[in-house]
Amino acid sequence: MGSLPPPSPPRPSPPHETPVSDYRVYASFCPRELTPNTNMSNSIECYDPSNNTWSFVGSIPSLSENHVLKGFAMVAIGESVYIIGGRLCQKEVGHGSDDVIDVDLEVLPTVLRYDVSTNVWSNCAPLSIPRFDFACTVCDNKIYVAGGQCTLGSARGISSAEMYDPTIDEWTSLPNMCTLRYKCVGVTWQGKIHVVGGFAERERKTDSDRMFPYTMERSSAELFNTCRGEWELMVGMWQLDVPPNQIVAVGDRLFSSGDCLNSWKGHIEAYNGKLNIWNIVNGSHSQTLSSPISMLDATEEYSPPIQRQYLTMAPIGTHLYFLAGYRIPGEFNRSLSVVHMFDTSATVDGWRSFEPIQDQGEKELCSHCCVVQVS
Repeated sequence: MGSLPPPSPPRPSPPHETPVSDYRVYASFCPRELTPNTNMSNSIECYDPSNNTWSFVGSIPSLSENHVLKGFAMVAIGESVYIIGGRLCQKEVGHGSDDVIDVDLEVLPTVLRYDVSTNVWSNCAPLSIPRFDFACTVCDNKIYVAGGQCTLGSARGISSAEMYDPTIDEWTSLPNMCTLRYKCVGVTWQGKIHVVGGFAERERKTDSDRMFPYTMERSSAELFNTCRGEWELMVGMWQLDVPPNQIVAVGDRLFSSGDCLNSWKGHIEAYNGKLNIWNIVNGSHSQTLSSPISMLDATEEYSPPIQRQYLTMAPIGTHLYFLAGYRIPGEFNRSLSVVHMFDTSATVDGWRSFEPIQDQGEKELCSHCCVVQVS
């Protein structure tokens, strides 16, 4: 097996930044394949960027054995991680002996809180509307959710939005968005809630449009002004019909690495708000995320690269940490976890890759990660 140049150790943070040792990244996984005597339910794992280590936190409570939660949101406030909504499903063997399918059971309104300092789970006030594949973000220590789908098997999203205040454990309904929208991404930027992309449609206002009551607004975004309590439709902010995979804010910039069909496009893009376009970030091209290890053997001229299974971004300071999982071809029940870091403030050599970690079994990412600053 050949490899890249030796991985770099995590770099210390600049003096003006909070040390990277004060952060942890939390993510939820489930096994990808049905395995005898293995519980398929969601687990929570914690990544420590200061020493490139993973630790097992535990399973999401209240889930029955072999039941999996997907399409939920995972966000952090202080030292609390919140698991919000989602669709409950069960993994079953499909028609082919190797096929594993998700059988949807119901959409949940539940909200769980995990305290990282005490390792204690608790129930929070539920959503007023159950939802999955919705936008979620944190602003001023409050959680905002918008859109998504509230019923299984529907081809239409919802426009409702609500806000959670953890100090009083209460959800408050917000004005509806201008569009019905799901598979959208939530991010707080420039003091406003941004609900970006997804499958969106707007109801037509005139009686003459009864045959076609909706018009598509897929490449748009919606901005919520928390002071005025108003939504504003922004046409063309995402520019693609395919929903975004993940958008994160670092300082005064928004970053994206791909869409829900191609989570890594080979580079990072940053949003230019003045021109309403996404531009490729200089120096952000990388083939490493597609194939961090070449499966080269001295007896073979060529062997296929390993396959990426998941990818999620974690913004810490000026850095973007890409948490990725890969399947090793020809290897049964083995995979790799690899973390790559990109310095958004660097002019050259912005990438670092850390030592791969071998996993037992293949993992599936169930929701995007969240970052916790620990005391």
